[in-house]
Amino acid sequence: MQSLIENARTFAATHVADPRNAAAFEALGAGQSPEALFVTCSDSRVVPTLITGASPGELFELRTAGNVVPPYPSCGPIAADGRPMSEAATIEYAVCMLGVRDIVVCGHSHCGAVGALVRQEDLSAVPAVRDWLEVSVAPDAALRSLAATSVDVAEAVQAHVLDQVEILRSYPCVSERTADGSLTLHAWYYEVHTGTVAAHRPSSDGRPAFGPL
Repeated sequence: MQSLIENARTFAATHVADPRNAAAFEALGAGQSPEALFVTCSDSRVVPTLITGASPGELFELRTAGNVVPPYPSCGPIAADGRPMSEAATIEYAVCMLGVRDIVVCGHSHCGAVGALVRQEDLSAVPAVRDWLEVSVAPDAALRSLAATSVDVAEAVQAHVLDQVEILRSYPCVSERTADGSLTLHAWYYEVHTGTVAAHRPSSDGRPAFGPL
């Protein structure tokens, strides 16, 4: 923790005050205009700004356990129990208020949440995690029918990412803007041990295929 504290303590002097960065940081006080919303896992090995090279103000982020996008509630951005949905609020704000033109859903190798689901692990010691995955990942989700054939659970993660993109399409704001061409959705897969990023492109036989960006 001490190294993090030291970096935070010197950040303004070493980065913001640098003449090469000062104007860009000062401009952030006037607002933000990110290029994309980046939806990914809370996993510490996934650092969106590092992966994409984004500068402050260029990437709006939504991070959830297992890069899950919960279904949009029929009653609006309020959960059935009356709890406001942070995930829905973040997505709507990015699309409607900030006007992002792209949304990336990025899963990653060795994902603990996806691995727990495909291996049907006992999550009773972490009930909040258990309930989050149970409620947010549909019983008929593609990954629930897959086996953990590899340590990195790549096949399951990629299937899961595609499911989250489809859930995003059901959000009214996303549906409206993808229909008029002002918003594009992307499915990515990141390997934490190699740094490789793959993107989904439909294959000739119609099957899901992830390949180099």
